Amino acid sequence: MGHPQALAQCEQTLTKLGIDHREAVDDTAGAAKYIAEQKLQDTGAVASSLAAQLYGLDILAENIQDDTDNVTRFMMLAREPIIARTDKPFKTSIVFSLEEGPGQLFKALAVFAALRKINLTKMESRPHNKRPLRVADDNCSTPLKHFDYLFYVDFEASMADPNAQNALSNLKVIQVMTWVMP
Repeated sequence: MGHPQALAQCEQTLTKLGIDHREAVDDTAGAAKYIAEQKLQDTGAVASSLAAQLYGLDILAENIQDDTDNVTRFMMLAREPIIARTDKPFKTSIVFSLEEGPGQLFKALAVFAALRKINLTKMESRPHNKRPLRVADDNCSTPLKHFDYLFYVDFEASMADPNAQNALSNLKVIQVMTWVMP
């Protein structure tokens, strides 16, 4: 029993263990809770060790994911900002787009790394779904076509850190939109 994604990430291991029947549920901790509440003896859950501890279950096997490098990140979204603490390491993810122009991406990244020594751990760019193609007429015989991009950046800092707050404030000055995910 487990969330479909968790079951898929353990498919080979579960098969090797001889577990043929798998039941998908809404979440991994919920699977552990259900097994504990129903006092099921012949059912297991793909869940965290914390879920096992919370619901008084025995851990039968650990690290059962098929890919040992697999990492799952969980995000919390809220209408109002939730300011994280600074007493432990945090990774913050943001999504932003930039106005077209030379050096815009450099300026955006500089507000983190160069000016505030905030370590960037990941960066991806994807064409903007709502505005994938922009036509620029610069008096040429054929107009130039440009893609607008969204930039996904992870950095090591809590949003409670003044450096991170200042970096995002500076980023707003040079770009269009920012979406923050602590």
